[in-house]
Amino acid sequence: MTRKQRRLTLIGAAGCVIALALGLVLYAMSGTITFFFSPSEAVAEGVKPGTRFRLGGLVKDGSILREDGGKVSFVIMDANEEIRVDYTGILPDLFREGQGVIAEGALDMGGAFKADSILAKHDENYMPREVADSLKKQGHWQDQYGNDQTK
Repeated sequence: MTRKQRRLTLIGAAGCVIALALGLVLYAMSGTITFFFSPSEAVAEGVKPGTRFRLGGLVKDGSILREDGGKVSFVIMDANEEIRVDYTGILPDLFREGQGVIAEGALDMGGAFKADSILAKHDENYMPREVADSLKKQGHWQDQYGNDQTK
């Protein structure tokens, strides 16, 4: 075997090892990817029950129901759709009606979203980027001063 052939064999073997490593990394990551949907997008996409994703929007006024044992039920809405969210646990201190939230979990067979974590905004000027982008796309975004920001 000539020197050139050994070099090409070594480069080919290294390329195969790198391709295999990249394939294993991508396969491992595929189970941890969670997509973000607004309520309208979740309904339009026809997300199947049991599929994990992030649901973001505004907490509907008057929709928060607190039960014993830390169970909370509320509605996340956007301009067109609403999805009921059931959560058991401690809500963030800044969680309240009319504010932007992101819930991570999955839909159940009845169409309710079973969340295992809730993220809320951290000050009066912040809304999660995904929620703000979704509201802007639908033409229903206003800044903290009431100015229309859809243009």
